[in-house]
Amino acid sequence: MIEQLLRRWKSLTAIALATLLVGLLGSCSPRSLRTEAARVPDLIVATPSDPSTFNPPLNDSLFSTYVFALTNIGLVETNGLTGEIEPGLAESWEVSEDSKSITFKLRPNLKWSDGEPLTVDDVVFTFNDVYLNEAIPTGTRNVLETGDGSYPTVTKVDARRVKFTVTQPYAPLLRNSGVALLPQHILEAAVKDKGEDGNLKFLSTWGTDTDPAELVVNGPYQVASYEPSQRLIFRPNPYYWKKDEAGETLPRIQRIIMQIVESDVNQMIRFRSGELDTLEVKPEAFPLLKQEEARGKFTVYNGGPQAGSRLMTFNLNKASQDGEPFVDPAKSRWFNNQQFRQAVAHAINRQQMQDNLFRGIGAIQDSPLGVQSPYYAGPEDGVPSYDYDLDQAKALLKQAGFTYNSKHELLDDQGKRVEFSLLVKSEEKVRVDMAAQIAQDLAKVGMKANLEVISFNTVLQKLDRQEWDAYVGGFGGGNPEPHSGFNIWSSNGFLHQFNQQPPPDVEGVIGWAASDWELQIDDLFAQGVSELDEAKRKEIYAEFQKIAMEQLPFIYLVKPLQLEAVRNRVDGVQYSALGGALWNLDELTVID
Repeated sequence: MIEQLLRRWKSLTAIALATLLVGLLGSCSPRSLRTEAARVPDLIVATPSDPSTFNPPLNDSLFSTYVFALTNIGLVETNGLTGEIEPGLAESWEVSEDSKSITFKLRPNLKWSDGEPLTVDDVVFTFNDVYLNEAIPTGTRNVLETGDGSYPTVTKVDARRVKFTVTQPYAPLLRNSGVALLPQHILEAAVKDKGEDGNLKFLSTWGTDTDPAELVVNGPYQVASYEPSQRLIFRPNPYYWKKDEAGETLPRIQRIIMQIVESDVNQMIRFRSGELDTLEVKPEAFPLLKQEEARGKFTVYNGGPQAGSRLMTFNLNKASQDGEPFVDPAKSRWFNNQQFRQAVAHAINRQQMQDNLFRGIGAIQDSPLGVQSPYYAGPEDGVPSYDYDLDQAKALLKQAGFTYNSKHELLDDQGKRVEFSLLVKSEEKVRVDMAAQIAQDLAKVGMKANLEVISFNTVLQKLDRQEWDAYVGGFGGGNPEPHSGFNIWSSNGFLHQFNQQPPPDVEGVIGWAASDWELQIDDLFAQGVSELDEAKRKEIYAEFQKIAMEQLPFIYLVKPLQLEAVRNRVDGVQYSALGGALWNLDELTVID
């Protein structure tokens, strides 16, 4: 399902991408580069592809985000360990009593990388003239949209204060204020003037063919050079505002080389040969790299479970099109029975899945939110969980009216055998293996799950046409803001896959309806997005997680651990699955 998100949501927002941050910067670079600058403290990382732009609002590529994580910051930042919101270019902020406005106070004497002052006027320009400009196609505008479809009004209060006002309380506004700010003195004309094609010149400004010397930024680094398909080199921004406890200017690392290496295999080879400083470690590579830690002078960090999820879901859609139900009525009765779904959850041996398929390098998931999220609530918070228990599974099925025949085949209350298809994409081996184990596990409680292993594109077609019974898939993650999952959990969200509302342009569909518990979740998300008190928000989203795990539209499985190997020459690493190894890059030191 993460693939469906990527397919439908064409432009990932800057704030959602920012949570991926530098933790996804993989590794590598030729040894020769380090030799050329042996006296310069440098760090060599990798990206699997060239950036698509140097213009943050126009970014629709994960790989460009690696660049922006180094060169741009916003009014607020996200702590890579806790996920909490921290001051960025704004040193403080105040929320109004009615929760309809936030006033940010900028740090004094901020400057752009060209030495020009960074002011409140730049903030107003960035939001009003760029992100909220309908003539500029930017995904960032989506995350600034409030619950009623309106956008913030951004106004200057005085020389250091800027005010964001919304028509109704909108909690993500604070976190989403962390989008990259832009220099008005450089880009204002491009936003006003049009080119010969009739489009704003801004749309062709700061492309990857731009001389790096023309790029004006506010982050810890600026682009020094770019060789397409080869590498980007970054140098410190001499006007970066942050200093360490001793009053010394940050960042400490004087050069970053971002090598463009597409192949995971090549990254692995280069890391083991000593040419790379970091490497994302796959489960199959972990045993080898763990053995080589001392000799290779690196540390394999374990950040715990990856953000995102792996799951199984049933098609709960009761609608029909032109008289034909999307789901066989008998199957629909099974799938929509809460006790049936809970029985399936108890019948899946997730511990075996973790031990065998993930080689012990995985984590069982017991909540819609990742454990790294400050809003996470799990079994210790009263959220239901489902240990492997065949007796409990059979007891739940019996309570739901199911019986067994002499062959230990599960029958419903009308004598029909419980048999359904289990859809999974063929391109990912571990996912196919998970589906195969699920089929074996469910056979122990008399169910017959027929694996349907097909290409990803065909999977997407079946999901879109509602031609599926059950599915083994997954969602991505990384944004600690629960509302980032709104399109999954909203009953009319375009990723509400387990009970997908038909699109407005689809004709002949009748009988679609959201269940009471789906509407409860809708209400909780409406409350959560309008509540600015963090303690109250946590209570609201804890209730959401409780309902989700009671009703089990998604049966969560196992996901890999976030593992990354980092050279011991990199000092100050505070590793986490949320931020990775380099989330506090401006504070790190390289010891040669």
